[in-house]
Amino acid sequence: MKVISADIKKKQFKPVYLLSGEETYLTRQFYHRLAEAIAGEDTMNVSRFQTKNPDLKEIISLADTMPFFAERRLILIENSGFFKKDTSELADYLPDMPDTTHILFLEDEIDKRNRLFKKVKELGYFAEIKRQSEEDLEQWIISILNRDQIRLTRSTMSFFLETVGTDMNVIANELEKLISYLGDRKVLEISDIQTICTRQISNHIFDMIDAISAHNRQRAFQLYYDLLALKEPPMRILYLITRQYLQLYQIREMQKKGLSGSDLAKSASLNPYVARKVAQKASRFRDEDLKYCIEQCAQMDESIKTGKISDSIAVELLITDFSLNR
Repeated sequence: MKVISADIKKKQFKPVYLLSGEETYLTRQFYHRLAEAIAGEDTMNVSRFQTKNPDLKEIISLADTMPFFAERRLILIENSGFFKKDTSELADYLPDMPDTTHILFLEDEIDKRNRLFKKVKELGYFAEIKRQSEEDLEQWIISILNRDQIRLTRSTMSFFLETVGTDMNVIANELEKLISYLGDRKVLEISDIQTICTRQISNHIFDMIDAISAHNRQRAFQLYYDLLALKEPPMRILYLITRQYLQLYQIREMQKKGLSGSDLAKSASLNPYVARKVAQKASRFRDEDLKYCIEQCAQMDESIKTGKISDSIAVELLITDFSLNR
């Protein structure tokens, strides 16, 4: 990201850029910033391809065309699939592309063994934009709230991120809703988040596991039916329940090894907020209970797939079983 920011600042652009990464919000932000910096307000010399497998010959023909009354020609290619297949024709062409042409790729999937990928890295720049750190994410949220002089406490920040997750697209949308809701108020409270923000489906699963561990079958079923009302298929609910128990078991094993905080989150491949929440819950379970739940989830999954039982009944049986006071 620093390289792209420096290129924009100097207005010295490489012939080709490839942007990709798990943080789609930030990836698209840099993609649009770079495109705007290269082309400015010029639309005549900008071509955009937004379909899978666009015509290579058309792209090369456009790239060979001199810009009309402008310094540069820009070709934008989004999610083409070029970096998952043989595109030797384009890879061979790039070294001979006119200096006046720039190609900007935005791709969800890439294969780093791909010949075109290697050529883009050789001639231009590849930016792999990963999810932001806990500190960077918090600073970004604060910067958005600061525009409206809105303050929040650390506990409110933690509750917000536990509620909405760490996807920057979701965060931006939820912050926009909160800012509108606050009006003239300048302090964001937990109650505002509870009132306005959309809770992640995973939070419903967290609550369901809590209810099950407390042997509160009625509450667990209420949460299950809430998920069904949100159009969540029973098979996905089963997958999420299984994943939750696996995470709890994994975290317990890591805690035994002395891992905690950011080390635990990194080892478990979880964002720090989720890892912290799972770690708090993990201490409430015995190893044998977690193993039993994981095994039962796997057996139910197999029974569903072999037609022995319906998915909805399978989930209901698991909730009933797991809620028993053993």
